[in-house]
Amino acid sequence: MEFLSQRRPTRAVHIGPIQVGGNAPISVQSMTTTETRNVKATLQQIELLAKAGCEIVRLAVNTKEAAKALPRIKAGSPIPLIADIHFDHTLALDSIKAGVDGLRLNPGNIGGRHKVREVVIAAKERRVPIRIGVNAGSLERDLLAKYGRTPQAMVESALRHIHLLEKEGFELIKVSLKASDVPRTVTAYRLLVEKIDYPFHVGITEAGTLFSGTIRSAVGLGILLAEGIGDTIRVSLSADPVEEIRVAYAILRDLGLRKQGVEMIACPTCGRAEIDVIPLAEKIERRLLGVKTYLKVAVMGCVVNGPGEAKEADVGVAGGKDIGLLFKKGKIIRRLKPEALEEALIKETRTLTGEKIP
Repeated sequence: MEFLSQRRPTRAVHIGPIQVGGNAPISVQSMTTTETRNVKATLQQIELLAKAGCEIVRLAVNTKEAAKALPRIKAGSPIPLIADIHFDHTLALDSIKAGVDGLRLNPGNIGGRHKVREVVIAAKERRVPIRIGVNAGSLERDLLAKYGRTPQAMVESALRHIHLLEKEGFELIKVSLKASDVPRTVTAYRLLVEKIDYPFHVGITEAGTLFSGTIRSAVGLGILLAEGIGDTIRVSLSADPVEEIRVAYAILRDLGLRKQGVEMIACPTCGRAEIDVIPLAEKIERRLLGVKTYLKVAVMGCVVNGPGEAKEADVGVAGGKDIGLLFKKGKIIRRLKPEALEEALIKETRTLTGEKIP
């Protein structure tokens, strides 16, 4: 039985070298938390995000000082940059001149039509896509009066902004419809799917802390991606943005949409467990966080059922009272003391991936 729906067909846009839409792999992005005017700190964070697998990064450009910092950030960034703009269209123009690869803005909140036209002319000239980012928390007053803070209001807001750009002959468009709860977000995207073929940036905005935000994002993104909706994703967490990348890839990996990083399999422990599985699994997962190669790794609590239950794992360990097992693809390759399991698994993983692992 097929689990995933066919990917929704969309137009393609390019954020630097990264294609979004047009059946390209679903890309992963995040946003810096530094002050953009602080070039050194911003580039340091971008480097960490890129190492974690981030493919596109967004920066807040809310002041002239932030815009002035963009050329230096662009010169040092290993991944494409998107400038996040609100209210001041001159910041969008400055960002385009600085060489950013994309803009996030709402045409309706940067001023009159002549200001929208200025931004569109500059963006079209340099082939800079614009993401129309609709947020349930900042909808237009007339739409709130007509619909309330609903998915219908979000969709009408998006269509209104899309039409503004289309009237100017601009179609390098991505769209996002975000709320802080799953039902409104999912419903809004489902409604808009029937009306446009522009690529979608999907996510649950203001999702929460690392714990609650991961759950909320996994539920919302899981539903949409399983239905074939979504071309680029951002997991919004009140946490280090590197955690957003880890969660994003875990979601994509568990849906079978991207194969990157370590997929951990660990038993929940039971009365048969003869080692303390929880700290062992946590230590191994922490050490393998930076691995880029796709790999299934298992940590099992008993030698009776461990290898069999994790037979699809590339490598794994199972603990016993006096003896532990190291196994590949469900076959035992070594017997060793339980306290040696962690290092044995890490060594085997280094061999399989060819990557440096602490």
